[in-house]
Amino acid sequence: MSKVVVTRVLPPQTQARLLSQGFNIVQWQQDSAMPREELLKAVQGAEALLCLLTDRIDNELLDAAGSQLKVIATMSVGYDHIDVEAVKARRILIGYTPDVLTDATADLTLLLILGAARRIKEGIQAAEHGQWREWRPTWLCGSQLTNKTVGIVGLGRIGEAVAHRLKAFGISRIVYTGRQRKMGIEDRIKAEFVTFDHLLVDSDFVIVCCALTKETRHMFNYEAFSKMKKTAVFVNSARGGIVDQEGLVKALEENLIGAVGLDVTDPEPLPPSHKLYSFPNCLILPHIGSATLETREKMASMALDNILSALNNQPLPYSV
Repeated sequence: MSKVVVTRVLPPQTQARLLSQGFNIVQWQQDSAMPREELLKAVQGAEALLCLLTDRIDNELLDAAGSQLKVIATMSVGYDHIDVEAVKARRILIGYTPDVLTDATADLTLLLILGAARRIKEGIQAAEHGQWREWRPTWLCGSQLTNKTVGIVGLGRIGEAVAHRLKAFGISRIVYTGRQRKMGIEDRIKAEFVTFDHLLVDSDFVIVCCALTKETRHMFNYEAFSKMKKTAVFVNSARGGIVDQEGLVKALEENLIGAVGLDVTDPEPLPPSHKLYSFPNCLILPHIGSATLETREKMASMALDNILSALNNQPLPYSV
């Protein structure tokens, strides 16, 4: 009987499918991250591990698991929490869940764009705290997307999905930057490839959709924010580490940018005492980009498919 470690309770349909397999399952049952010490104990002798972004997969864990571990399946599109080189050096398979959360994350990115631009945080607080009085011509006026330039950093599947949605709001221009030109996507959405600095200077809305890599870590620092328009709306639904948060705090303190919408931070969760929460024009969500029932069920199912394939000595359907 194969031992399978699962670091969370899965969405209902996939959880039922997992339990029907007859595995020796070690699963964290609480609504919280599996403590590191518990994970290191649980993986001993395991053949498969189903993990999440919050579970650090490194040499310490691999040493604890031992030689029986065949597959690590992460229920995520990103896998920067996995030491890929270390895992592959031990001939352990890695599975992930690509192309599944594009629509959910693109929808959430639009929510952040609109919420930040239209001062939703301030509006909600005003209604709740008794500041809603008579109609006033200039009260809580934000900005709209019509005839604006949108800059997308990282024009992959999510970036393209965001761009398609933004077209409906009457934007005038899309510019993008990244490691290379994306001719096919560029043609489909009529976007222009520009340098990073050009994007910062020209864009009314700057949207981060790129992966977190050594090159992109802290690419949005104080210097980058200083180049943006003072009315610009900055949105990050990718990874928190792409932003130097001290630089962002300083930029907000000096009114260098107009508004901010974040679904990701560094660290996560962001402590309630963090300075970013104090800015009325900084809207922060708790990393819920993929949080639809449909998407989470599909992600879990794909992760389980990877485990089943590996334990049956078949190629992973979704491998890194």
